[in-house]
Amino acid sequence: MFTGIIEEVGYVGRVRTVGQTQVLTIGCRKVLEGTKLGDSIAVNGVCLTVTQMDHGFFYADVMPETYQRTCFRFLRSGDPVNLERAMALADRMGGHFVQGHVDGMATFIRQEPAENAVIFHFETEPSWTHFMIPKGSIAINGTSLTLVAVTNTTFCVSLIPHTMRETQFGSLAVGDRVNIECDMMAKYIAKWTGDHSGIAMTSNGVQLTTLQKAGFLDKEETIHVSCD
Repeated sequence: MFTGIIEEVGYVGRVRTVGQTQVLTIGCRKVLEGTKLGDSIAVNGVCLTVTQMDHGFFYADVMPETYQRTCFRFLRSGDPVNLERAMALADRMGGHFVQGHVDGMATFIRQEPAENAVIFHFETEPSWTHFMIPKGSIAINGTSLTLVAVTNTTFCVSLIPHTMRETQFGSLAVGDRVNIECDMMAKYIAKWTGDHSGIAMTSNGVQLTTLQKAGFLDKEETIHVSCD
């Protein structure tokens, strides 16, 4: 489990790809402090197991499921990556619960200044925006961020200068793909309410109509948001 508060921007030392598996060599310093073999480190939001350590590097294996679902297939030597060690029980929860289980990818489409912040706009599949709401949480390349606005295929987040400096967002170019992990509570609620839009459900799940009849949901209620 992670918090989405990036500890260090490391870099890809080497990518060895065989079929749909990879061995990544990640250069870093801070996240190696206290780290031992078998520990978990989130690399651009993906929970990976440390399999080997060397001076200023750690190694991690990428399995086919991760290769297919994430941006790791596009990694090249020298690329910056966001890094975070698994949280300890005594740590402050500065972001939100991030599992390191990436849902899919989004494409960076544009950015715009907003006084002391920068608004980053992304495009992704409706199956993922389905789990997003304005003021909700999302992890982008492992960074815990607050959603500003959401449409059927786009969403945007606001970054302060500190976040730009301490993550690899400052190096993103239009067209780059990023890993996204939707808020796990949104996914659980969708399953519990029998929502078939994003994930499969069994026939005995709680239905939206059941909640509406019980007075928990307004049949006419809709939420209108914009990323314009």
